[in-house]
Amino acid sequence: MEGKDQATFELNAGPDGEGTLVLGGRLDRDTTASIWRQSTQRLREMAPGRLVVLAGGVEYCDGTGIALLMEYKHIQERSGGRFEIRDLRPQFQQLMALFEMDHLVSPPDLLGPLADAVQNTGRWAAGLARDFGAQISFTGEIVVKLLKTLAHPGALRGRDTFLMAEKAGVNAIGITALLGFLIGLILAFQSAAAMQKFGAEVFVADLVAIALFRELGPLITALVLASRSGSAFAAELGTMKVNEEIDALVTMGLDPVQFLVLPRLIAAVCMLPLLTMFNLLSGLIGCGLVMSTWNVPAVVYIERVREAVTLADFFGGMAKTFVFATLIAGLGCLRGLQTGTGPSAVGDSATRAVVSGIVAVVVADGVFAVVYYFLGI
Repeated sequence: MEGKDQATFELNAGPDGEGTLVLGGRLDRDTTASIWRQSTQRLREMAPGRLVVLAGGVEYCDGTGIALLMEYKHIQERSGGRFEIRDLRPQFQQLMALFEMDHLVSPPDLLGPLADAVQNTGRWAAGLARDFGAQISFTGEIVVKLLKTLAHPGALRGRDTFLMAEKAGVNAIGITALLGFLIGLILAFQSAAAMQKFGAEVFVADLVAIALFRELGPLITALVLASRSGSAFAAELGTMKVNEEIDALVTMGLDPVQFLVLPRLIAAVCMLPLLTMFNLLSGLIGCGLVMSTWNVPAVVYIERVREAVTLADFFGGMAKTFVFATLIAGLGCLRGLQTGTGPSAVGDSATRAVVSGIVAVVVADGVFAVVYYFLGI
């Protein structure tokens, strides 16, 4: 390979297992590739006991050329041979000193399938423990700030709280009522179709009303809040975190929990019970519409609902909503404050907020089911 702007090499075998590699021309990113594979392959095939690289003819050398020289050195070391460079210009020697890798440790051996599975399980468990600890710490901080707010109500930002209540509550009435209507309609239709075989269509009102008041009404509404407002809380706080607005609040002496979290938490706790009532009313309307198609008079339907649902059922379902709202708003704000950096950080926080909120709501609902069973409610 000839030419001033080209890289050249010549590998010769000498006596006593010594090899001589003569390099010339330019060793840059454009020319080094032309000799890399051929020269390294021939060097491996020759495997000299001692390799002397004559680099006096190298006119220019950048990081790519230094990488080639280091590759020659590593080939010799792996084959148990010695390595020496001669006549390399001083400026290139300084560049090569920057690339010296003798002080670096070798990469660890790859783990086997079992060890890798154990390691991944350990990492997952450690991450879960850290997240659980962060949730406990955040819960304690919220409780302390709520107690301070009760002692000094003026510390709460009332305007922000009402704005959050409008976004999380008033703006969600339509979708909540629609879901309640559809759930009541579907439950009634499916139940009536099955119970018609026994001539007990009238008792569909009892079944649907109890299911709505005790379980489905609060649960469906909480899931709407988690997917709608929980993600919004996380996205809002996450955007502020990425834009360093939360850091600015801390610098100005303002508490992010008091300033940002409490208004959202209080708004969610106040709005979820009201949304649940809209959900229940819409569900009963949907059920009544189906019952009317099965020739059940409206008076009979209303009377069956009154007999089936007690105050314990109603207040038992309403008690869940306060816990559900606290979990959803708290986790949504926590995920927002935990937002990292990067283009997908806010989206990841919103996703984690929705998933965490739904899981927490379902777990809490299971705990309520067990407690109500032992209480006889």
